[in-house]
Amino acid sequence: MNNRHFPASQLIINDDGSAFHLHLKPEFLADKIILVGDQDRVNMVASFFDEGSIECDVQSREFHTITGKYKGKRISCISTGIGTDNCDIVMNEIDALANIDFATRMEREQTRQLEIVRVGTCGGMQEDIPLGTFLVSVKSIGFDGVLAFYHDRDKISDIGFEAALVEAIHYPAKAAVPYVVEADKELVERIAGSDMMRGCTIAANGFYGPQGRVLRVPIAVEDINERISAFRYQGQRITNYEMEGSCIAGLAKHMGHKAMTVCCVIAQRKAEAANTDYKPRIKQLVQTVLERI
Repeated sequence: MNNRHFPASQLIINDDGSAFHLHLKPEFLADKIILVGDQDRVNMVASFFDEGSIECDVQSREFHTITGKYKGKRISCISTGIGTDNCDIVMNEIDALANIDFATRMEREQTRQLEIVRVGTCGGMQEDIPLGTFLVSVKSIGFDGVLAFYHDRDKISDIGFEAALVEAIHYPAKAAVPYVVEADKELVERIAGSDMMRGCTIAANGFYGPQGRVLRVPIAVEDINERISAFRYQGQRITNYEMEGSCIAGLAKHMGHKAMTVCCVIAQRKAEAANTDYKPRIKQLVQTVLERI
């Protein structure tokens, strides 16, 4: 096996031996990882860890990591901030921490597979999905374009789904072509169990216009959310919007990791309703994921 070498311009390592953005050292990354958007939510996740088990608590910008144990299981919780651009950073750096020797800058001979579960919030797109629903993304639909910058993007994508969606919703011609990536099936079954809804999720590259919200600037396709709600492909429908899952799912597949997203529905786009007092439900979702990861 001809392992690759990664120069300083490609893999930036801080003077203390930590990854450039995360400021995390390789020895502090667990095989089981929970990703959250909000850096303060990392503390909430870690509040469930076994007493005295926390190994590290590191923060740099919006990237906050705590590694510890939950009922003996070693878990890292990492915040990504908002958006797939941040997730591109996090996914590449955790993969580097797992599979590149930071001392030699050489790819490790034995690759390490990570289990990555994003826990977040989302907006429901169908009338039968009530506020507070725990919704697992069986497929993630990227409006962000990140995956197009990586080789063989089509090999891990559902091309038929993509083509049908673009045509059905009058997708803006100058926007990045959507990509559709399936979550890891075993991880989905383990986390979702029999009590979580499953669906197909759009990861939008913005909160307002890209999710069909209209404030002072009109959007390109006025009825895009109605078209999205009505879309069907081989018995599948689009259930919700969020902002990170597609990049996580796509890069995990490229890298050989297991990944999925589960969100709590805090906005109902069809009913034009929202719940800002959602933190108790997120806490319940976190506890469930900790039990099942």
